[in-house]
Amino acid sequence: MTLAHYLFLGSALFIVGIFGALTRRNVIGILMSVELMFNAANINLAAFNRFLAPAGVTGQAVALFIMTVAAAEVVVGLALVLMIYRARDTVYAEDINILRG
Repeated sequence: MTLAHYLFLGSALFIVGIFGALTRRNVIGILMSVELMFNAANINLAAFNRFLAPAGVTGQAVALFIMTVAAAEVVVGLALVLMIYRARDTVYAEDINILRG
């Protein structure tokens, strides 16, 4: 497999993630789409590392850091969704307006 194959897979996943984030009404679906975009970036980082510097591990280290940050983002995001659901009884993005009482 060449670098183009990996980049095509990463860009396809990123496009699917953007489409999901823009079209979902459910906040949990939006968070899942953001995670898909993070994973697409991780695929690109690992592919560039493999083809540009095969002896180094910089791409994998950055991808591991991104996965750690993504896991923390999921925890915070789900906690926010849970608190909003308890207060508003909905998890639809258009029904949630915190500034309005």
